[in-house]
Amino acid sequence: MSERIDVKNVKRVVIKIGSSSLTHAKTGGVDFLKLERLVRELCNLSNSGIEVCLVSSGAIAVGRKVLGLKERPDNLASKQACAAVGQASLMMSYQKLFGEYHHVAAQVLMTKNNLVDDDSRINAENTFDRLFDMGVVPIVNENDTVSTYEIQFGDNDTLSALVSAMVGADLLILLSDIDGLYTDDPNVNKDAVLIKDVFEIKEDYFSLAKSSTGSDVGTGGMATKLKAARIATSAGADMVIANAEDVGVIHKIFENDFEGTVFHRNREEGFYIKDYLED
Repeated sequence: MSERIDVKNVKRVVIKIGSSSLTHAKTGGVDFLKLERLVRELCNLSNSGIEVCLVSSGAIAVGRKVLGLKERPDNLASKQACAAVGQASLMMSYQKLFGEYHHVAAQVLMTKNNLVDDDSRINAENTFDRLFDMGVVPIVNENDTVSTYEIQFGDNDTLSALVSAMVGADLLILLSDIDGLYTDDPNVNKDAVLIKDVFEIKEDYFSLAKSSTGSDVGTGGMATKLKAARIATSAGADMVIANAEDVGVIHKIFENDFEGTVFHRNREEGFYIKDYLED
């Protein structure tokens, strides 16, 4: 079997999972079976000696369910209220599940200012390094409770790529509701073909991407994943898009036996994370 990723040399991995992958489509409630399987996969990776960081969406979606809102709120104050309730609830679930597998999880909430300001970014880097040294799994999300438009990342695909660059990850895995990058929309065109390996992110790929997302709980689409790939690969990490329907794909990635798109690292000399932060 040919190796698409040099998994033997992956020492630090960032894994991102979206809101729609953590919740039931009909009710918006947390899918605890999937959450438990995800945590089990992450703990097993950690047990193998790999440092693991999870970027987890879901705070607004979970808060919306707890507060009994049928639709995603459309104003900032309501979104932030949902995030305040949901983030606490989500972390409580994560802490319980990680504890069952004898691991410790830590909450890290970030805004764009944490990366724009040099001192703040260095402090964040030091915190991540210390957490990894202590065997703790950082669980990262955007600090939706206090974020405004000016300091938002906008989506966790971008956030996960920036975190990957900041912590010097070897691999970024985006768990999505699609197998990867296709030559066309596979929901519309049955002849669309999965692009398995990308060695150069061409502008043509962005024309293939759809700016919309198929769920009312998520914010990202393929365009944001291509942007994430550009950041991660330029920082020196490989990136994989894989389907989150079965989170067991995580260990399959480390066995080089999976369906998905691999964006191969293409480190940019002089990479500077602030260059990838929009004003």
